[in-house]
Amino acid sequence: MRLYKEFWLLCKKTWNFWRQEKTSLEQGFIALGICSLGGLVAGLALGAMVKRLELLPGLIILIPAAIGMRGNVFGALGSRLGTLQHMGLFRLSRTRQELSYQNAHASLHLTLATALYLGIMAKIVALAFGIKGISLIEFLLISILGGVISGTVIFFFTLLLALVCYRRQWDMDNISAPLITVAGDAVTIPSLYLASLLVEIPWVTPLLSLFLCLISFWGIASGFRDDLLISRRIFRESLPVLALAGLIDLFAGTTLEHRLQIFISFPALLVILPSFLEDVGALGSILAARLASKLHLGIISPQNLPDLPALLDFTMILLFAAPVFSILGISAHLVGYFVGLKSPGLGYLLFISLLAGYSSTIIALFVAYYAAIATFRYGLDPDNHGIPIVTSTMDFLGVLSLILTIMLLGVA
Repeated sequence: MRLYKEFWLLCKKTWNFWRQEKTSLEQGFIALGICSLGGLVAGLALGAMVKRLELLPGLIILIPAAIGMRGNVFGALGSRLGTLQHMGLFRLSRTRQELSYQNAHASLHLTLATALYLGIMAKIVALAFGIKGISLIEFLLISILGGVISGTVIFFFTLLLALVCYRRQWDMDNISAPLITVAGDAVTIPSLYLASLLVEIPWVTPLLSLFLCLISFWGIASGFRDDLLISRRIFRESLPVLALAGLIDLFAGTTLEHRLQIFISFPALLVILPSFLEDVGALGSILAARLASKLHLGIISPQNLPDLPALLDFTMILLFAAPVFSILGISAHLVGYFVGLKSPGLGYLLFISLLAGYSSTIIALFVAYYAAIATFRYGLDPDNHGIPIVTSTMDFLGVLSLILTIMLLGVA
């Protein structure tokens, strides 16, 4: 009887929390809906790259890492700007000492540094797993050029989003991660495709690769020696976790490379892939951003077991997941059908999306929570670490979950 009363009380508190967070739920559903639909566009672009992926062995190793890194760098920027808004310190200005300027400045240096890193590590990982793919020079060209193109677009998108949220009094923690994630996917995949076209032009590939490497080394040196204290701290603090995140994403890409035939046989699964990883990462990132703000404001404490405010945030993420993954499975089948991409069937895609999506989301909840409290305990800023840790970890685990679910249903 006592257990029943406690359960009923918890349900009541959860319902009241959802009612109090009605605006956050509305903003989150809209942002996640845009994220899913935009991810389908990215999925179509990836599906159209099937022949390119076969022509350039190993290229798919780089794709999850490049996509994830754009979301990690600029998702963290969005999270930091959201925290500044909550603390009443947000102001977009070209004055170098402004906190928003320093946050944005660090993100540009991180874009160059991580693009160079991913190009080098993609080749190392390919060699380590016995994948005879494209050369180091080609990896560097595609990674850095694709990163510069997509990073520039997403940089201005993130600042515009922050300004709109500030003026309209929207909570950036609820919408920045999904929207920045979908922008990253929608821009990064075409950018990588365009960059990959240059690898077939003699002399251009080595010369352009060398030029881009020099720019990236300049970005790294400038980031470490930046005269702006906050910008330098963000760069130095973010670089190790972004390096680890990128490596995890490269392992996700390696997993895809080894199972590429599944996606070639059913290209509709490539359509669902970016949206699936986006949605899992976005759900975890929403929680990471909310927890970071609440830790800074003292609403939750960094303890081993989540307290009630954190658990209530968990329920919000689980509420988001059901419609998000249902719509994703149905939409991927319909989009694949209308553009002529072979699908394993509507029922299969829907079940794959829901089963893999919910299992990944549950894992993402705990990754987001323990990443936030661990960094906070060690005096680090969870805004800099939460989203990169969540998105990269869930890219890898999300790919594994998706492939295992496909194999479990006998689609492979």
